[in-house]
Amino acid sequence: GGCGSAVLAAAFPDVGIGLLGVSLAFGLTVLTMAYAIGHISGCHLNPAVSIGLWAGGRFPANQLLPYIAAQVAGGLVAGAVLYLIASGKADFNAAAGFAANGYGEHSPGGYSLLSALVTEVVMTMMFLLVIMGATDERAPKGMAPVAIGLCLTLIHLISIPVTNTSVNPARSTGVALFAGDWAIMQLWLFWIAPVVGAVLGAAAYRFISHESEAKVAVSATA
Repeated sequence: GGCGSAVLAAAFPDVGIGLLGVSLAFGLTVLTMAYAIGHISGCHLNPAVSIGLWAGGRFPANQLLPYIAAQVAGGLVAGAVLYLIASGKADFNAAAGFAANGYGEHSPGGYSLLSALVTEVVMTMMFLLVIMGATDERAPKGMAPVAIGLCLTLIHLISIPVTNTSVNPARSTGVALFAGDWAIMQLWLFWIAPVVGAVLGAAAYRFISHESEAKVAVSATA
């Protein structure tokens, strides 16, 4: 949904959806899929999210590898479908971008490796914080997909100019293999940074959640 909007619709002559439309497409993809399959698998869709939830005590370690394998496989199949559609246009050139993530000369705004690293770590950290908070048993029921989808939209509105926004290694891998050499060479960053950010976000939520639980307990005792 997100990469498809970026490749096919973002710059469509006269009526292209632009950065705002692409940001919404990524958020709406997660929001709708969370309602569709959240009750089946948790709708992680993202290796960094699965690892972050494991770090946050919400996901068993023995399910990490199957989930990550499925997420990457899904990303590759989606990339292949998108490539099949996009390559039907006469002047199509996957090497020109294909919604791949990058830094330096391959950053949409020309941002450095350091800028890209900080952006991806911080954005994914905040994403995990929202995911864990919205799915906490104390949070309003049934609203988690809305909060998570809107958070992802906000993340894209902030960071598309820096890295084209990853926060999801499977999303990055699914298009990098079709974009070619430069995207594959820079792919390492879009695995490491989101995973680090996810673990930090999980740790931050566990800390503030523990503090909140402690205050509730003290209040109840009083």
